[in-house]
Amino acid sequence: MSKPLPALSRLLLAAAISVTLGTPMLAQNNATLSVVAPFEVLSPEPSIAGYIFTRMGIAETLVNADAEGRLLPGLATDWTASEDGLSWRFTLRDGVVFHDGTALTPAAVINALETARAKPGPLGDLPITAMEADGNTVVMTLSEPRAALPAFLAEARAQILAPDAYGADGMATAMIGTGPYQLTDLSPPLSLRASVFAPYWGDAPHVGNVTYAAVGRAETRALMAESGDDDFVFTLDPASVTRLGNSDAVEVLSVAIPRTLLLKVNAAHPFLSDIGARQALSLAIDRAGIAQAILRYPEGADQLFPPAIGAWHNEDVAPLTYDVAAAQALLADLGWTPGNDGVLMRDGERFALTLLTYPDRPELPLVAAVLEQQLRAVGIDVTINSTNSSEIPAGHQNGTLEIALLARNFALIPDPIGTVLSDFAPVGDWGAMGWDNAEIVELAQALARGEGDDADRARVTAILQEELPIIPIAWYQQTLAVAAGIEGATIDPWERTFGLQDLRKPE
Repeated sequence: MSKPLPALSRLLLAAAISVTLGTPMLAQNNATLSVVAPFEVLSPEPSIAGYIFTRMGIAETLVNADAEGRLLPGLATDWTASEDGLSWRFTLRDGVVFHDGTALTPAAVINALETARAKPGPLGDLPITAMEADGNTVVMTLSEPRAALPAFLAEARAQILAPDAYGADGMATAMIGTGPYQLTDLSPPLSLRASVFAPYWGDAPHVGNVTYAAVGRAETRALMAESGDDDFVFTLDPASVTRLGNSDAVEVLSVAIPRTLLLKVNAAHPFLSDIGARQALSLAIDRAGIAQAILRYPEGADQLFPPAIGAWHNEDVAPLTYDVAAAQALLADLGWTPGNDGVLMRDGERFALTLLTYPDRPELPLVAAVLEQQLRAVGIDVTINSTNSSEIPAGHQNGTLEIALLARNFALIPDPIGTVLSDFAPVGDWGAMGWDNAEIVELAQALARGEGDDADRARVTAILQEELPIIPIAWYQQTLAVAAGIEGATIDPWERTFGLQDLRKPE
């Protein structure tokens, strides 16, 4: 592996490439766009914080997706599969260079993907048996068909970094991508800075510099938006959305996204192993009340997949409802009776559960407090533990998790089959726990091979609706406060990009 070029040499090489390609050396102006969100930038490693670098326009993937989830060319201009689905060819874009001045080649792409496949994540589960170069094409051989393979290659952990970005252990030690912005400073876990990369293969951004700041407290983010000092402030609490909507300093944008607020349930827990117990929990939840009073959404989620996910949203499934009396009846049928303090008892045990959640998303602790009251109304005693989000997969792995409140994104891979496979076929850290269903595994695997149809998707949703290994509460709205004077701001429903390169800001 070659040594990185000295900084001056990289600059001169970038200038030379820019002249050769005819790409503008400078953006429209030298202003700075500042982005604020709750998520920490812990490392340049794609498996840890890659989604931040793709959203900031620093790193890119072979495949992109538009606002409707349709796949688009990225670093690959096109892709084709063999008739049997066991061989895929991805043609690379000509004239692309990494931020260290080295060229994008099939060997560099294969190195990045093989490195990613060795780490936890969806790429490691793909049935890829070989990757090789054929001219300017990457050829992937599979042991079984995977119709959604291009969608997997649009996921942030599949971003393509230069060979010198990685250390000897395969972990990224530098963020050397191909995006329109080049990282100039990384200060984990709170901030980064980037500036226009002149030799970028696509259209040059209009604004020359961007920054990112991780700010955990929702109240602080709202104040930063209200002050007008920051341009893009993401993930606002509901009360702040209402207040900022009346401010002349910002414009508040909101869009439905393929993410669901849900209750993750340990179905192996003796209190929750019966379908009736999980159905009782679901019946005890006033989704409409939570959506309207807490989240300021028009309605709650009456099934797992939101309408934004198309064929995975099942119009024919019986909707989840709110019925305290029915919940109490189900629990009574399971042998639970009220104790002196109103908490249900069975065989000398209180129906008491610990609910894990995390404050990165400001609505979660608020919803958790309401769930505590609603479940108490049917005799279930809930203790809330608002902690780091990492405690949820950790609790899944060691078996200690009882219930958890989280926001699950079904579009990290721009085809929900990727998340369905990881969450239910078999169960995964953020999906079902202590539960399995052979029919769902068979259906999901068939859909992944490209053999299934909408009827199979409907059957998957029907099983999840009946057995409730996870319990939907609300479909998400992403919110964004944009400072006055910023032009061209939109929200990507698939949460792949902030769209910074398309924005205009007065200098």
